[in-house]
Amino acid sequence: MHTILDAHPSRPATLPAGVVAVVAGLATLLAWDASGLDLWVMRHVGSASGFALREAWFTSQLIHQGGRLLSWVAVVGIVLVNLQPARWLPALTRRERVTWLVVTLLCLAAVSLVKRVSLTSCPWDLAEFGGTARYVSHWAFGLRDGGGGHCFPSGHASAAFAFLSGGWVLARAYPGAARAWLVGVVALGVVYGAGQMLRGAHYPSHTFWTAWICWAVTVAATSIGPGRLRRRSAD
Repeated sequence: MHTILDAHPSRPATLPAGVVAVVAGLATLLAWDASGLDLWVMRHVGSASGFALREAWFTSQLIHQGGRLLSWVAVVGIVLVNLQPARWLPALTRRERVTWLVVTLLCLAAVSLVKRVSLTSCPWDLAEFGGTARYVSHWAFGLRDGGGGHCFPSGHASAAFAFLSGGWVLARAYPGAARAWLVGVVALGVVYGAGQMLRGAHYPSHTFWTAWICWAVTVAATSIGPGRLRRRSAD
């Protein structure tokens, strides 16, 4: 985060560093996909009769429904920061506040768009877990698996990872809050992803890809020109 936020116009090398990090994350995800570990993990979570924790209170109500509600509360909070800046985080500039909201919505939209065109079904749709579908890699474009599709990547995990931009935006004026925000966002994303995996709703990679998409969108949007967020403090 600091290599991007602390960048200075005279140091253009900081932007490529952020891009390299995103590319490294992409390479790691591709390696995971090639390993076949997605199905291996789900076979340790589910059985021929399905997923025992699919309707459990802590996975279905607390993590799934509760997480969705918390996401809406966070969106409302960011909107309030824009509507009443003097009352909420007054040290943020107008552009920082708008950036926070816009980038968050871009992340949510990006994940939703990929889900809309994806033919990949959820693990609980597979025949070996009591459904009717067969396992097909989400990279097998155009190849249907016999299930309902539209399960890749994890939309629920985006209810946390879409808010990563708060860490970038808060860092100039509220560095302590920025660190706490990022830790909270990542922790919630992991919890949301684990909960959906235990329910049989998503493979691990679905959560990983959601995190990467939101990370890549955030880095790209907040790094248009080295030190842009820092320069905005003068607005």
